[in-house]
Amino acid sequence: MNNRQCTDRKGINIKANRGFSLVEILVVLVIIGLLVSIVAPNVLQRADEARVQKVRADFKNIETALKLYKLDNFNYPTTEQGLTALAEKPTMDPIPRNWKQGGYLEQPPEDPWGNPYKYLNPPEFGHGDYDLYSLGADGITGGEGQNADLGNWQTDQKDKQ
Repeated sequence: MNNRQCTDRKGINIKANRGFSLVEILVVLVIIGLLVSIVAPNVLQRADEARVQKVRADFKNIETALKLYKLDNFNYPTTEQGLTALAEKPTMDPIPRNWKQGGYLEQPPEDPWGNPYKYLNPPEFGHGDYDLYSLGADGITGGEGQNADLGNWQTDQKDKQ
């Protein structure tokens, strides 16, 4: 910071601050830029990992609700009834006779990217009773990284390892 000697009315020396120089400001901006370039990729990667972990946690919650639905009604909802059958009593066949008042979920959850989870019964991808999956950040089948599809059949394989 640049200082300048000044005197007040009584002739006493005082220092007057004139602010930061352009060079000082540029040095600070370069340092901030370097810190951001080092920290940002690590933080963004953690956010991506957190979204994938949320999908897996959602799968567990939905699977628990589906198991309770099956216990009460002797089968899982059809693809046409979808995950909405866990929150609202289905009106299409097969209509569940023992559907629990209040539902099994408050509402069907959305994936971390704001898209509804996909549900298929009978399954097309996995070897379980149904397929539960997210299409990733882009909402389109296929992709890599954040755009990759995540399914309960993948979670099952990781749990067995």
